[in-house]
Amino acid sequence: MDLKDHIRGIPDFPKPGILFYDISPLLAHAEAWKEAIDRLAETIRPHKPDLLVGIESRGFLVAAPLALALGTGFIMVRKHGKLPGDKIRHSYDLEYGTDTIEVQADAVKPGQRVVVLDDLLATGGTMAAAVALLRQVGADVRAAAFLVELTFLNGREKMDVPCLPLLSYDS
Repeated sequence: MDLKDHIRGIPDFPKPGILFYDISPLLAHAEAWKEAIDRLAETIRPHKPDLLVGIESRGFLVAAPLALALGTGFIMVRKHGKLPGDKIRHSYDLEYGTDTIEVQADAVKPGQRVVVLDDLLATGGTMAAAVALLRQVGADVRAAAFLVELTFLNGREKMDVPCLPLLSYDS
C-alpha cells in the first residue's frame, strides 16, 4: 500500500506559499492507518522504548496507538499550562519569538528509554525542544519518529538522535 495516497497536499495553508501535508485522509482510512501504525511499530521496536512520548497535539494521535501496538507506556509533552500537577518546562526559540513545552515531573523515571513522536518533522524546533526537555527529566531518548518528514526544511539537522520518518517529501 502506498501511504502517500492517503496524504493530501493543501496549497497556501496556513498562509500563501505553504504546501500543507494533511494526514486527515490517512487517519480516516482504517486500513491505511493500521498499515502506518504497523510500519512505524516495526521501525521503532529495535530502539526498545519503555515509553512513547507524543508532542501536542497530533503527536498524540501517532504515539498513543503505537504504545498499544508496542506494549509501552505513553506520555504527553504539552504546551505551557495544559498539564495538571508538578511540571518541568523547557522554553525554546521560534522563528518569531519563543514557546514553552512541559511534561509532568513524574512522567519519566531517570534512565527510561523513550522514543518521541510527532505527525510531521518540518524545521525541527519543537522536536529538538522535546528531546531536550525529556533529557532534562532523565530520559534516555533513543529516537524521534514521524509520519511525515519534509526533508527540504532540514529539520533533522537539529536532531542528535536517529530520525525515523514513515514518509518523506522533498518539496
